[in-house]
Amino acid sequence: MQTRRDFIHGAASAAAAVAFIGCDLLDARHAHAEGVSRREVAVSGRRIRTVDIHAHCAFPEVNSLMGVKIAPPGLAQIPNRLKQMDAQGIDMAALSVNPFWYKADRDLAEKLIRLQNEKLAELCAQHPDRFVAFATTAMQYPDLAAQQLEYGVRKLGLRGMSVGANVNGEELANPKFHPIWAKAEELGVLVFMHPVGTPELDKRFQGSGDFRNIIGFPLDTTIALSHLIFQGTLDRFPGLKVCSSHGGGFLGSYSPRSDAVCANIKDRCTVPLKKRPTEYLRQMYYDSIVFTPEAMRHLIAEVGVSQIMLGTDAPFPWNRTAVDHVLATPGASDDDKRAMLGETAAKLLGIKP
Repeated sequence: MQTRRDFIHGAASAAAAVAFIGCDLLDARHAHAEGVSRREVAVSGRRIRTVDIHAHCAFPEVNSLMGVKIAPPGLAQIPNRLKQMDAQGIDMAALSVNPFWYKADRDLAEKLIRLQNEKLAELCAQHPDRFVAFATTAMQYPDLAAQQLEYGVRKLGLRGMSVGANVNGEELANPKFHPIWAKAEELGVLVFMHPVGTPELDKRFQGSGDFRNIIGFPLDTTIALSHLIFQGTLDRFPGLKVCSSHGGGFLGSYSPRSDAVCANIKDRCTVPLKKRPTEYLRQMYYDSIVFTPEAMRHLIAEVGVSQIMLGTDAPFPWNRTAVDHVLATPGASDDDKRAMLGETAAKLLGIKP
């Protein structure tokens, strides 16, 4: 059985077989030209180490186990990705892999996750000052997923777990997943949640605008977070640290309606909660991908600045000015900006000063 140190020797092979991809397994075609200088971010003259909580990658040989094809890694080799990070002012990225294996049988899922987590560890070992990574797990087999999480964190040095917002249509609040949340709480690690879509609405998402992504993805996140709140999962696991992508979906913009249902139509809230639904928003975390200064100001008002971390969705080109987006946050103090740019993420991910 390999351990974390063993991966240092295999890191070179990982560099040749990783593709940095964005949502929907799209390749990165936006590499900067040779010679791009590294942007150093400072707040009031103090250098800040920026940490991107939302950055994607994939490994072609892992994907091939499920018959999933991605663009040739030559379009998105590590040197190009590092140049992108340098140009944007991103010092470190927390890598996650969007789940494509939730329908795999147990034997395949075990093999796939072992290989994928080992490759994530290899990549981080080669570039310890630029990358950390979230372990992947076979959520469809909760007992196996809990084992994979513990192995990934304790043996491979991965910093948490990435999950989809649903598992083959099953909600993350389903009691069958409790062993996974118990293990994440025990380990004290961050769970990064990314949407996988709402295929039951595909008929309504047809037409111009890519509704499957711009509406379906945030909606998937909104539903998942709402179930974790209303089904009492966050009461059952109060130490669970969840970070949702895309600013938490739509919940931050319309969450008071959740309080209203419990206050005014009480028979619809069948699971007793320890606090108002909106209060749970302030114990979860969110990336900064909300696009405008006013949206950022409002998200902070709803969840608290301490709960927000820099996110790019790299290399998918949703947000190439993430650092400036945080720096332009209305009303944010210097300490607030430093926290969002990297200090909060570094603490949660165990990144040493």
